[in-house]
Amino acid sequence: MKGKHEICIMQILIAASTKAEIQHFITSNPNIDVLITGIGVPSTLFHIQKRIHQMDYDLIIQAGIAGSFNLDLELGNPVLVKQDCFGDIGIEEKEIFTSFFETGFIDKNEFPFTNGWLVNENEIFNQSILPSVKAVTVNKVSDSNLQTQQLVKAFNPDIETMEGAALHYICLQESIPFIQIRALSNYVGERDKTKWKTMEAIENLNTTLQKLISQL
Repeated sequence: MKGKHEICIMQILIAASTKAEIQHFITSNPNIDVLITGIGVPSTLFHIQKRIHQMDYDLIIQAGIAGSFNLDLELGNPVLVKQDCFGDIGIEEKEIFTSFFETGFIDKNEFPFTNGWLVNENEIFNQSILPSVKAVTVNKVSDSNLQTQQLVKAFNPDIETMEGAALHYICLQESIPFIQIRALSNYVGERDKTKWKTMEAIENLNTTLQKLISQL
């Protein structure tokens, strides 16, 4: 049975793949529900689905770091994900990747998809000054130029994550309002960690998350 919460108090769940990404927020907000889902789509799907069957939530916020395809987006800064997709469900032949939506095996407008995308219509996109971006979710991060080129050609995304589309998929299916916040730690394909801004991204992520919660 799902839990009950007090009338007029918004019940919020903060989800992240790792505790390290939102440790400061957790320490500062001990009374807010937090779910550490683990890395990747399967773990995220399982843990979020399990939690929402235990508790009713008015809003789920997924927070984490991400890689950027878009060189116009500055590393360290936070963004809001407007639409996401599963970037590795398809067919690869002769180094060419084709999404199942493009093959016709899956209807690109079958709910919860809109033209192959999992689109968030939350009103926050009309209020926030953060950049609104397109994301692609994959289960493998890589320095492969081929993989990067395939993803860019198939989806033209701004950023890459390993869990975002799972959140969008579940929340759209279950009609739960949601927000995906990411802070950019690196450019996709760059494996030289000295060029990453992971700590700056985590700091800005936690600051942005705290401001958002304060405004709700």
